[in-house]
Amino acid sequence: MTGTRGLDEIVDIARYPLTDLGGPGRQAAVAAARAELAEDGCTVLREFIRPELWETLRVEGERIAPHAHYKVERVNAYNIPLDADLPADHPARIVLDRGNAFVARDRIPADALIQRLYTDPVFQRFVADCFELDELHEFADPLAGLCLNVVEPGMSHPWHFDTNEFTVSMLTRRPESGGVFEYCPNIRDPHAEHLDDVRAVLTSDGERFIRALELRPGDLQLFKGRFSLHRVTEVAGAGQRHSAIFAYTDRPGVIGTVERTRQLFGRVLPDHVAAAADAVRGDRLLD
Repeated sequence: MTGTRGLDEIVDIARYPLTDLGGPGRQAAVAAARAELAEDGCTVLREFIRPELWETLRVEGERIAPHAHYKVERVNAYNIPLDADLPADHPARIVLDRGNAFVARDRIPADALIQRLYTDPVFQRFVADCFELDELHEFADPLAGLCLNVVEPGMSHPWHFDTNEFTVSMLTRRPESGGVFEYCPNIRDPHAEHLDDVRAVLTSDGERFIRALELRPGDLQLFKGRFSLHRVTEVAGAGQRHSAIFAYTDRPGVIGTVERTRQLFGRVLPDHVAAAADAVRGDRLLD
């Protein structure tokens, strides 16, 4: 783990004084993040990473991008089996093509900026405070805890929900065009799926639910992706779109399902198989 000095070298501490735990600057940043998260489940901390490191983010991402697992998959928004026993009009019956790829955590060097930030305890405490959590735990999944999302030109990441409740992400490479992050704030909650609303979005009849978000390299995005349907639109022009995904949870031991892990990374580890019979979940929502 990195210490405070390491965090100072990565984060623009002047704008976001994470290390001054009782200071007014940190309190103001946390309060602003909480307010936006409460309103629509998403907040963006602009230029969170020091400007002189934006190029490093891009270069490090480009070095590991070739390790991404590429396979166009037919999926649904819940990332559950397409032949699941559900009513004919259930939105999980709507089939989508997922063309993005993921570099798993075990392919990301320990000294990479995103790896150092993800495991930093001061950063984790800040994220926990923004999400109003007493505790914050790294996603226990050995592949999905930290990953790099890679979207090639002509590809997209279709509508989906996250398995973990709280997602922290950062664009590290911006495409020439396209690749817009769109989301539907709090379209479901821990007690209700709101299937009619989800179906409307998936059938292009739900524009009223959708917001578009402009993301830039170095911006930190905090997002409640378990409850907000979201996607990355098709990337166009030259070059890939890269984003680091930092997965945290308020409970220890959360590991992705075998089905979803195989979809995203093309492989599963013994940890996923062992966890399948005793999955840790905080709600009864579809995955």
